[in-house]
Amino acid sequence: MESEDDFDMHDARDTHPNETTTTTTNNDNEDGVVSVEDDDFYSGDEDDDEDGETTNAFAFDSDDDADVADYEFIDNDSDDSDDFVSHRYQQSFTILSEADIRQRQEDDIMRILTVLSISKVAASILLRYYNWSVSKVHDEWFADEEKVRRAVGLLEKPVIEYPNARELTCGICFETYPCDRIHTAACGHPFCSSCWAGYISTAINDGPGCLMLRCPDPSCGAAVGQDMINVLASDEDKEKYSRYFIRSYIEDNRKTKWCPAPGCDYAVDFIVGSGSYDVTCRCSYSFCWNCTEEAHRPVDCGTVAKWILKNSAESENMNWILANSKPCPKCKRPIEKNQGCMHITCTPPCKFEFCWLCLGAWSDHGERTGGFYACNRYETAKQEGVYDEAEKRREMAKNSLERYTHYYERWATNQSSRQKALADLQQMQTVHLEKLSDIQCQPESQLKFITEAWLQIVECRRVLKWTYAYGYYLSEHEHAKRQFFEYLQGEAESGLERLHQCAEKELQVYLNAEGPSKDFNEFRTKLAGLTSVTRNYFENLVRALENGLSDVDSHGACSRTTSSKSLGGGSSKGRGGRGKGTTSKSSSSSRNIDDSSHWSCEHCTFANVKSATICQMCHQRR
Repeated sequence: MESEDDFDMHDARDTHPNETTTTTTNNDNEDGVVSVEDDDFYSGDEDDDEDGETTNAFAFDSDDDADVADYEFIDNDSDDSDDFVSHRYQQSFTILSEADIRQRQEDDIMRILTVLSISKVAASILLRYYNWSVSKVHDEWFADEEKVRRAVGLLEKPVIEYPNARELTCGICFETYPCDRIHTAACGHPFCSSCWAGYISTAINDGPGCLMLRCPDPSCGAAVGQDMINVLASDEDKEKYSRYFIRSYIEDNRKTKWCPAPGCDYAVDFIVGSGSYDVTCRCSYSFCWNCTEEAHRPVDCGTVAKWILKNSAESENMNWILANSKPCPKCKRPIEKNQGCMHITCTPPCKFEFCWLCLGAWSDHGERTGGFYACNRYETAKQEGVYDEAEKRREMAKNSLERYTHYYERWATNQSSRQKALADLQQMQTVHLEKLSDIQCQPESQLKFITEAWLQIVECRRVLKWTYAYGYYLSEHEHAKRQFFEYLQGEAESGLERLHQCAEKELQVYLNAEGPSKDFNEFRTKLAGLTSVTRNYFENLVRALENGLSDVDSHGACSRTTSSKSLGGGSSKGRGGRGKGTTSKSSSSSRNIDDSSHWSCEHCTFANVKSATICQMCHQRR
């Protein structure tokens, strides 16, 4: 017999006949349900252009002014991409609207009632009890039907019967009513309409527990189905019950989740497998399936959780207080001194006057101790080591705060840049593309390269943002890994800035032009080239971080078990042959690389001088 997990995986792959299943790559689809084969933004594959030809990666020669770079196509060696493609993550998920969820519920209920030969109400109760797992219902039912009936409350015959009674006594209010005003569940316990309505209304207002409502009799476990809810509940309560019922299909199923974006009513059905958990909803919000935070590939969920907690925790406030203030010697309240002399007066009601340096009472200070801007007592005590521990703690707190601030500011800056890029992308799609098409006399279908550039910018900003969280938690003692990480991050960031500059600033020239521009095709080549190069930079960065920077061990030696493409997107042969070179940004600056005097490392893409036989970055032999 198959396990529950096996059955669940079968359920997840069942195709519902009413759904429109479309294969795409994280693109919105307005028609029907979208089943997404997520090849990931950084697939490393070659893209086909509109003419059916293969579009190869670009390489370019960068100097201090990236605007004067030359761009040309270089050949990709397909063999070099085999390793990466074999490790490429394939994910499948389906976006569900409310109508899709209702249809799935209906389909599952029909499957159960058909196989088990039970009523529709009983089938829905069974599925609800077993968290909407059809396979689990089948498994348990055929293993021990009587046990399932007792557990769920599906009685085969009434506990109490009144075959010839004209009047019955309500079990709650104990009033006698005609039989037409008495209602019973499958058990037969009689209750009047008003008591039933009050009982059901109270249960519905208490929350989703009403979906497993049982008979009001304390000794009875008979289930109360949706048929009785529809007859006895008010319209408002029926609407609430219906909402609970549809939400239970998503919230009680471990393979489905609601999109966490504010105001979004879509759900996601996810087929669990190895690889990326990034999901893009039809509302365009991307999130991590595993932790439901915003998409954060290539950083793992644990690092994201720590980073978010740190950003909101009080620990950084305490670090700031420790680094930038001193406690009043009398009341112990922290005091910040940002200017003025060493004579400090605490705020009321304390009003204690003391020396900022030695924290001694100011009454013991004066000209003899150095005046208002110095303290002989402090200098003497400092030389004797009295303040060593306190100063050490304060210095450590200050360094820690400065380090955190460094990474947080860059994390937040890239987040802001991404939000701005999203707004620019929307404006480009709704306004500027049509305008540019008219000015340059070209159809919008030939301007896709602009949209692709902006999509690349948005995604790269997201990745770059989370690399700063990764860098913050990267051990200071692993110098080789940190150097390799900062090199790859620097190269990726440099390429992204050039792409963003080109898409944001240089495009304005053509948007403001009076008519067609002769050099627009040159701009097309440049922007497409920058897009391709930037994507390749980030492919390398993403791959390295997902592998835990395993290409470099703690001694700075490169792992021989992995091989990756060069940052330019092609093989080392392609980069050393037709390519113009790459950029190195180990110190946040660009420099020219002459193909005749440099060679690019196949493993870490570092540009080495021609005379070197071992890579200066990863120490791998040429």
